Amino acid sequence: MMPDLSRVTFIEKKTGGYSTKYRVRDGSGNQWVVKIGNEAQSDTVASRLLWAIGYPAEISYLVPRVTIEGKGSFENARFEARPKEIDRTSIWSWDNNPFIGTKEFQGLKVMMLLLNNWDIKDDNNKILVAQNKETGATELQYMVSDLGGTLGKTGNFISRTRNKPADFQKAKFIEKVEGDIVRFYYSGKRGDLFRNITVEQARWVGELLSRLSEQQIRDGFRSGNYKPEELEVLTRTLIERIDELKNLGDQQVKSKS
Repeated sequence: MMPDLSRVTFIEKKTGGYSTKYRVRDGSGNQWVVKIGNEAQSDTVASRLLWAIGYPAEISYLVPRVTIEGKGSFENARFEARPKEIDRTSIWSWDNNPFIGTKEFQGLKVMMLLLNNWDIKDDNNKILVAQNKETGATELQYMVSDLGGTLGKTGNFISRTRNKPADFQKAKFIEKVEGDIVRFYYSGKRGDLFRNITVEQARWVGELLSRLSEQQIRDGFRSGNYKPEELEVLTRTLIERIDELKNLGDQQVKSKS
């Protein structure tokens, strides 16, 4: 499912959140939520990276330029699908969900740290009801739906950034290992969630990500329409972070100089 840009018409403005969002209808009659502004690129790419290692993710595309009838023309607009056959039911909680204690849930936390997602809150999580195309059975898909606060640096209200490749490159990732627990550099919301990630759990995510080739990682960032120099910075930084995860337990973790 890709947006048909032959004609895009405005339906309504969505409320809430940092970015301006419009619900629209494309040339084929499909509906999308278009995010305008600084979060559009990071949101698109972060969703692709989660999907690449098996986590449910929104169907999203970054459109370099689009005209929305009734609203005007915009650059780097994120289109997020709203398929008729999928129901969006409610949010899920980081503190109360069916996956607590599993390596997959711990791995999701590692992905939030990997991407420097400082905007950890339940309102950004969604439960979708979809039909499994292979079995025909109905299934619930738990996902982090809003990932715009990624690919910058974590911090407080003043210092944190979103979608700034240079900040993402400079930010430190793994601080140290204490016993079997990995300590990460993180100063965003809900830091308490990241205090019990083990070496085995973090390495598991690194191994999943290491199955992606450098070209696949670069293509993931290319989906965000980044400039060539930004594309290179993001690709190299992510590969370095993946290596840090893979090497946990093999050698003493060293901070970036």
